[in-house]
Amino acid sequence: MKLLTFNQNGTPCVGLREDSGIRDLSPLADQLGTTLKTMLECETLGRIHDQDLSQLPLIDPDTISYLPPIPNPDKILCIGINYARHIEETGMPKPRRPMVFTRFPDTQVGHGEALVRPAASNKYDFEGELAVVIGRSARNVPADQALDYIAGYSCYNDGSVRDWQMHTSQFTPGKNFPRSGSFGPWMVTPDEIPDPSQLHLMTRVNGETLQDTLTSDLIFDIPALIEYISTFTPLSPGDVIVTGTPGGAGAFRDPKVWLQPGDRVEVEIEGVGLLSNEVVAED
Repeated sequence: MKLLTFNQNGTPCVGLREDSGIRDLSPLADQLGTTLKTMLECETLGRIHDQDLSQLPLIDPDTISYLPPIPNPDKILCIGINYARHIEETGMPKPRRPMVFTRFPDTQVGHGEALVRPAASNKYDFEGELAVVIGRSARNVPADQALDYIAGYSCYNDGSVRDWQMHTSQFTPGKNFPRSGSFGPWMVTPDEIPDPSQLHLMTRVNGETLQDTLTSDLIFDIPALIEYISTFTPLSPGDVIVTGTPGGAGAFRDPKVWLQPGDRVEVEIEGVGLLSNEVVAED
């Protein structure tokens, strides 16, 4: 299933993406829950298959405003320096353990919404990534069981304000400018992604492919990340792990490529979807 959150008359609604359009699941809120996060918490996703979806409103995808699939996760945990080629281009040593930093929910927008280049910097960069959505409470999960805790996968653009990121050894300031990252367009359930370690990820800017890799190039794969993270913090349904960016980001190209107002950034992951956003300048 491809599940998404969209804005309808100012109210976040959950939808199911089908070939013919989007089924609005709002009429099933009493049985399923009002948000995708609630559905995960109450373990009601499986009930969707038991419903007569043909009776639900079918919406043209071009008429909706997308929100991040999980607009308000308790945690967004991002991984830095996690692709072999990216490590090579940065000149940094291979990390012994995952490099973890955080994003805040108000720093992300949905598919089709504007990314905002902050007024404080002209070094705004793209980072196409695979995002993992946690489906149930997880603590001290061994790697060989980790995939059982995943609700789905999505595309993520971990937009980075590079000069602020490099002010100190801590990445947090450069990763948390308002509306600097994007997430979506939907969450794809694991039954459609049999092997997340073999996905093709591409990032394009104005149609030019600048990042192109397989997730097999990850240093710490998804099970290893869940094992490590769930050891130091409990993971809750709806939490998001953003697994790292491959080589080719703008800061590491020659010449460097900084995002400008009017640019369009697309993150496409095989079997998952295509996340597209235009860049605007901060007012």
